[in-house]
Amino acid sequence: MRCVLASLSLTGINLIQLAAATEVLADEKPFAVSAVVIADHSVNQCVPTRALGAGVDGHERDECARMFTDKNIAEMRSAGFGPLTYRLRTELAGEVWHWNQRGTWSNPVHECGYWISDDSHAEPINLSYGYRLPRRGNTIDQANDDGYSRIADGNEESFWKSNPYLDSHFTGEADDAHPQWMVIDLGAARPINCIRIHWGAPYAQQYRVEYWSGEDPMHLRADRKDEWRLFPNGALNRGSGGDESVQLCAKGLPVRFVRVLMSRSSQASVQMSDDIRDQLGFAIREIELGSIDSGNRLHDYIRHAADRYRQTVIYVSSTDPWHRAEDIDYKTEQPGLDFILRSALTNGLPVLVPVGVLYDTPENAAAEISYLLKRQYPLEGIELGEEPDGQWASPEDYAALYTGVARRLAALNPRLKLGGPSLQNFEGQLLTWPDASGNRSWMNRFLKYVHNARCPFDFFSFEFYPFDNICADAAPQLLQTPKRLGAMMTSLRADGVPTAIPWLMTEYGYSVFAGRHEVDIQGALFNADTVGTFLTLGGSKPYLYGYEPNYLEDELKCSWGNLMMLQQKPNSDELYRLSGYHGAQLITKEWMQPIDEPHEIFPVSLKQANAGSSSAVSVYAVRRPDKQWALLAINKHPNRTARLSVQFSFSGARSPVSFAGSLNLIQFSREQYDWHDDGPNGYPIRNLPPAHLTQEASSFYDLPPYSLTVLRGKLAD
Repeated sequence: MRCVLASLSLTGINLIQLAAATEVLADEKPFAVSAVVIADHSVNQCVPTRALGAGVDGHERDECARMFTDKNIAEMRSAGFGPLTYRLRTELAGEVWHWNQRGTWSNPVHECGYWISDDSHAEPINLSYGYRLPRRGNTIDQANDDGYSRIADGNEESFWKSNPYLDSHFTGEADDAHPQWMVIDLGAARPINCIRIHWGAPYAQQYRVEYWSGEDPMHLRADRKDEWRLFPNGALNRGSGGDESVQLCAKGLPVRFVRVLMSRSSQASVQMSDDIRDQLGFAIREIELGSIDSGNRLHDYIRHAADRYRQTVIYVSSTDPWHRAEDIDYKTEQPGLDFILRSALTNGLPVLVPVGVLYDTPENAAAEISYLLKRQYPLEGIELGEEPDGQWASPEDYAALYTGVARRLAALNPRLKLGGPSLQNFEGQLLTWPDASGNRSWMNRFLKYVHNARCPFDFFSFEFYPFDNICADAAPQLLQTPKRLGAMMTSLRADGVPTAIPWLMTEYGYSVFAGRHEVDIQGALFNADTVGTFLTLGGSKPYLYGYEPNYLEDELKCSWGNLMMLQQKPNSDELYRLSGYHGAQLITKEWMQPIDEPHEIFPVSLKQANAGSSSAVSVYAVRRPDKQWALLAINKHPNRTARLSVQFSFSGARSPVSFAGSLNLIQFSREQYDWHDDGPNGYPIRNLPPAHLTQEASSFYDLPPYSLTVLRGKLAD
């Protein structure tokens, strides 16, 4: 049955039954929560109009024109967000970004090679595209995931090649400072004793063939010390290129993951190209892995197919950004830089913009920022790359690419703020394979490299999408939100991320997958809890992901939803305002004042009578410029009301003080919002803005199940 909801009158708090026959069950009785604001010790400050932001991203073909109409932009802005971040989908798709469709090829005759977009063309850029990489090594990508590895595509003419910008020619380091690798996932343990590598040019003169001792080398755990182990005959010091077979051991070892680690390149000249970048790195045309039978025949366990779903999964350390005009990917489009930076979405504020790093060139990145500087667009900062950790880049490789781009950008304008790396969400600690000293911290090793290179690192960015299982019950997941975000931030501080620079949460959302929780009221609760936790823990700017109007999707085949605060009605230009929209307005316009003045954020101590519901309520406190105290209270219990008492503690005071006089109470619950689950045709059947009430200060305040509440007023003297 539906739970009993709380409603507030002008003089007190009364429970209203939804129906006369509603019976209050024992487990639905209100539970007591006491909140004590530590009122003389602020832990952070923010100017909400410059701190509470949102992001825009790339989308499917023809989607940008539908999403970014004047009417839709006005509706997006009405949610109250201030700063904007531009997200780079091509970097997740393993593609090169032609941020301007006009530019030059390194081989203009054949329209191929390495691309630099034009930084001087006067026509506004309204759309841009990524280009697929014909030298791609990864089977899987983090965007549309519709490409495939050229190592296992069954085509001897295609090949994977590593990024030439990691060669000593560009880094100035030793030849073996950035070993490149490929990992084969056979899907299950197989008896392996032989490998045959069909090398391209350049090939590896020195390499190792290793196997993983544990469960999964691409998803590491802190409690496991698994490692790469060398096959008995797996060390090759005089590789000759061509088709090279190596018997790794006499008897097959049962292994699932095999790594080829390449440390010295032949740097062979490539026919029909005098570009030094074509001559650097490592190239593999095809690979076979298996066991040799008594007739000396290799039984290959690799599935070779030009298809992401049929080929054996391959991971690589990096990919060459070489490509051709024909590789344009029209399936995904980025909104043009001029279109976004000239639009009302910026609110007249500096914008956080990206440059490609993992799959692009330093020259193209520098041209992009040169273009923006010439047009005098105000820039909040430049985010270098996106989610390198989620794309299996080693911290040293990403740091080398970061450094190469950062130095070029700093030469354009030393006042530019440069940072990154927009880390993907992770659990516990962000780990990578250990270096020679045994250090497994991805972020710590990246920071050491950048520090030693004396390279600018002006802000730190990461993303927060904690719940992969969008099919599971939301109630226990919501209880975990503050703890999981807090654990991430604590881990990053322990790994050495400086607290003196701004921390940006450049994307946050319930899940990377689409599902009902994101469009139902749980999405609003998650967003509010995330923003409150992040700011209380010292974060500078959180940016909501899902700013644009969108449609429902069912990615995991269990529920329909999407990361969006505005739902586009099918066959119409009308929009539904979803729970995320109403929750955003409650934060940007009610909890905080929508003005350019600093707000102080204070810690809150919570105690609950029932230890079993100890994490069901979160409370976040700010002191506003209008001298009012505002509490953002979140009840994450799905069917029980929380009865909240509030006090403010000052050191030296004889006793805590409470709200006094008239109090504003703004509340958003199922009384205002209810989602109708109807597959792709779902929509909110009750869709009201938060309720605004005025009452006298009380000894307690009822928070309905699954609700957001702002309590705002002044204290007794």
